[in-house]
Amino acid sequence: MSDRPPFLEAEVVKKFLTYTALIPLLKTALINFSAGTGAVVQPVRTIVPVANYGGFLGVMPAYSATDDALATKVVTFYENKRAADENEISAFPSHHSTVLLFEPRNGSLKAIIDGNVITDRRTAAVSAIATKLLKPASADVLCILGSGAQAHSHFEVFMELFSFKEVKMWSRRRESAELFASTMKANVQVCATAREAVADADVIITVTMATEPILLGEWVKPGAHVNAVGACRPDWRELDDSLMQHCVLYVDSREAALKESGDIILSGAEIFAELGQVLKETKPALAEKTTVFKSVGLAIEDTVSAKLVFDLWSATKTPE
Repeated sequence: MSDRPPFLEAEVVKKFLTYTALIPLLKTALINFSAGTGAVVQPVRTIVPVANYGGFLGVMPAYSATDDALATKVVTFYENKRAADENEISAFPSHHSTVLLFEPRNGSLKAIIDGNVITDRRTAAVSAIATKLLKPASADVLCILGSGAQAHSHFEVFMELFSFKEVKMWSRRRESAELFASTMKANVQVCATAREAVADADVIITVTMATEPILLGEWVKPGAHVNAVGACRPDWRELDDSLMQHCVLYVDSREAALKESGDIILSGAEIFAELGQVLKETKPALAEKTTVFKSVGLAIEDTVSAKLVFDLWSATKTPE
């Protein structure tokens, strides 16, 4: 028998990382993270710029005493992916990631796990958790700005958990948006502009690689909820000052958001609460207001997701 740790590829992660199993774990992790009791140990991610190529390398370790889970995600993300021909879509995704799952008792490496599906699904699941808490009572129209992997995972979980009557989307590359819409099992309206897509939307999801605002506050319906997922650098923006300064702002991590989110840093917007505080009911969900959930992504989300996948995979293995 080999002593080498197993590599769990993307198809394995897809099989075991269901939203039904994942969402309760993420709720508990978010509550424990915001409680500050030491049940979750997680530094703000370390970022190494790859200046020659417009890229970044991120290292995201975390430990959950509650779940007895220890892991580090290593992720790369690249701003400039355009092919030589501006009309050609690059074959390379913007993000690549791998999760190293360790045995907390002795520090040995238990598994190497494809991190792309984990990143996509845990991010979308947390947006869904925020939306359950913060969306208006009547939410019929969903808008997605962006057409990449995160757009797909968000669409997947939002169609599973909510009952929207209309879905609209926009992407900088219309061909990408049309391809997205053609592969979905629900009717998706592709819009010519972001403003058109946002009009009358009750819930808005921004999942772009934008570095300048693509969503303006004057377009947003009063009382709508926004999940802002892109703009993961302190000088990148998806949302303008008008929206950021006139919303009730929720985050996954106050410390990380104040260090990493250009939407918050550059607008000077005030953070109202962490999502874990709302789940714990120490802060209210002001769903009657215009709300924004700014997601920067937490290592503890990757850690509990990786352990879930590994445990379910291990349960299918027949001892030799």
